[in-house]
Amino acid sequence: MKGWEGGRWSLIVLAGVALWLLLAGPDRLFGWDTGNVGMVLLVGSAWVLLHAVSRLPREALARAASPAEWKARVGAGFTLVAIAYFLSNLHVFNDAAFLRNPGASAVGRNLVLLLIAWTILSQLLASRLKGVVEADERDREIAVEAAGWGRGALIFCVIGIAVMLGFTPAEHLDWATPLMIGNLLVFALMWGWLCEYVATLGYYWRDRRDMA
Repeated sequence: MKGWEGGRWSLIVLAGVALWLLLAGPDRLFGWDTGNVGMVLLVGSAWVLLHAVSRLPREALARAASPAEWKARVGAGFTLVAIAYFLSNLHVFNDAAFLRNPGASAVGRNLVLLLIAWTILSQLLASRLKGVVEADERDREIAVEAAGWGRGALIFCVIGIAVMLGFTPAEHLDWATPLMIGNLLVFALMWGWLCEYVATLGYYWRDRRDMA
């Protein structure tokens, strides 16, 4: 645990640099594409976290949070990064020719890498906690309530996109290519997931506060 505590700040700094390169950094730095460099650093941070989690005792993981809360922590972090990265690069989807659009292809590839890292980390946590902590009635209640928040956020976002497209004059819809609309719907899915994970964390935080 001491080793993990010592390396935590290094991991935070590395992830912070990666996010800066992805979201706010210059397009190129020393001749390198900062988006690609930032994603490599971010995925690298995820792999370091994977290694750290694999070395932690199961009991320590179980004491820190339940499996559902761990899943929500990981999901909220990755989904928030994915949404921020997606929105910061939304302009690249104006070109309908996705296969001939290197910018859109790069964004799609980086999001897939992020999804792979998210999936592997989630599976590792689930396997580490299997048999140590079982879900109780309160965990199931939180899952149902949080799913309601996620479903509501998804519906709200889809309706918002439909209203925006329906009430915008046709001459102002040059940006609404099929590729752009498809990616807005993907954003709606990510937004629903993020709201569900945040709601899950909020319920667990409230329970711990009430028990304190």
